Amino acid sequence: MEEKKKIKVYSTPFCPYCSMVKDFLKKKGVEFEDIDVSIDQEAARKMIEKSGSMGVPQIEINDKIIVGFDQNAIERELQNV
Repeated sequence: MEEKKKIKVYSTPFCPYCSMVKDFLKKKGVEFEDIDVSIDQEAARKMIEKSGSMGVPQIEINDKIIVGFDQNAIERELQNV
């Protein structure tokens, strides 16, 4: 049985690029966990620890971090899982 892609989107509600990433994934029919780092300080700490960056959005696809709305990198990573 194929394992589901483990996708997390670290975002804030007031970030336009965060909304763009989530809309992009929804249009592709990709399930993801939306993590609001403006209210979840522990998730924010883990996000910074993983990427070294405080910027959002950050997309985690099977343990690979993509910082920002890099559509090509997201597409590439979705194909590799």
